[in-house]
Amino acid sequence: MTSFAAEPVAGQAPPPDSVAPRDSTSSTPTSVGRLNDTIRGFIERWGSVWVEGEITSWNVRGGNIYGRIKDLTTDSTVSVRLWSSVRQRMRGEFAVGDHVVACVKADYYTRTGDFSFGVSSLRQVGLGEQLERIERLRAQLRSEGLFDAARKRPIPFLPHTIGLITGERSDAEKDVHRNAELRWPQVEFRTRHAAVQGDRCVPETIAALQALDADPDVDVIVIARGGGDPQTLLGFSDERLLRAVAAAQTPVVSAIGHENDRPLLDEVADLRASTPTDAAKRVVPDVAEQRALVAQLRARLSSRLTQRVSHDISQLEHVRSRPVMRNPQTLLESRSHHLWVQVSRGRETIERRVDAQRRRTAELRAALRALSPESTLARGYAIAHLEDGEIIREAAQAPAGTPVAITVGSGSFAARSEGATADSARPAAAEQQPSAASPPPPRMET
Repeated sequence: MTSFAAEPVAGQAPPPDSVAPRDSTSSTPTSVGRLNDTIRGFIERWGSVWVEGEITSWNVRGGNIYGRIKDLTTDSTVSVRLWSSVRQRMRGEFAVGDHVVACVKADYYTRTGDFSFGVSSLRQVGLGEQLERIERLRAQLRSEGLFDAARKRPIPFLPHTIGLITGERSDAEKDVHRNAELRWPQVEFRTRHAAVQGDRCVPETIAALQALDADPDVDVIVIARGGGDPQTLLGFSDERLLRAVAAAQTPVVSAIGHENDRPLLDEVADLRASTPTDAAKRVVPDVAEQRALVAQLRARLSSRLTQRVSHDISQLEHVRSRPVMRNPQTLLESRSHHLWVQVSRGRETIERRVDAQRRRTAELRAALRALSPESTLARGYAIAHLEDGEIIREAAQAPAGTPVAITVGSGSFAARSEGATADSARPAAAEQQPSAASPPPPRMET
């Protein structure tokens, strides 16, 4: 009989004498490991499949879930397993009796020979399509910026009037009223009742929202509802309601009591509260806490003022203890004597400089007068000028008959030259003597 080499599967090397299951006989049997590996390889080629059924077993162990899903028309069941990582991605809670659609993939454990299905996705039947539509709407509104934190309006610190939209005679209404009034007894409410599930939920909630938004006394609007399954919360993910909340001028608080399935109202509202009670606590400040805070701030202010006043008094006493502050006249007297000394020194310096300049001026005036032609004329000398004003320095400049002007120490007079005299023939050196030693001018005829 032909023998085939064993193919290693899943990291396990078969015995050397093992044959493929299809070639096994009583004399050449295959091994258990080779058989399990072959089964696992065959099952892995199935891939993932979607199945519909009813949950008949749902056990949580160590964060993982082990259960069974039963066919709706027969008694056929399959074992399913959800790892904790898959469970964290699931939206909503599941329990025995739920009608579900699951995406499963067969898995065969070669060590024990156990067969089960691993679940990668699980949805409630009838809800899956709606949830997909909600996710598409979520992506659209996010792209439009309706989820942006920048567009969210701030909640007033102390709203005088709170608009409340909730179900009639609901526990949510009682929780909001009770907790808000415990924190701030003077708070007022404008309550509008609306259906919180079903077909009437969206139109009634929108009408109540628009009425409260138009009320000028309402400072903030709270939309409150107790918890519920995803099916009953679909109204709070309706596009009409979401756009009405985004268009409101009054801040809106979403207080839908749930955690696992968050409706889109939580994303569009200006503030999201986990429960109606949480909404009352986050919208209305606690009067006791505020009074304690005021008392604390007043105590801190009083302490700071006391320290500042004490410090300033100490500084003032330190300044007043200085000698100059005890007798300010001492400072004035010392400064006045110093000022008198400086003034005296300045006056003496100025007087000395004025006297020196006065003497210098007199000397210059005397020297100027000595060099002045007027002094020479005053001693009896005269200056002869031609008619054009030229001074006569040589006898040849005034031949006989030349009219001249004679300037003396006091005034001038006209004369006429009679020509050069014998004295004008003196050596030229004599002509170069100073004017004070020069001979008398030529004889003139007046």
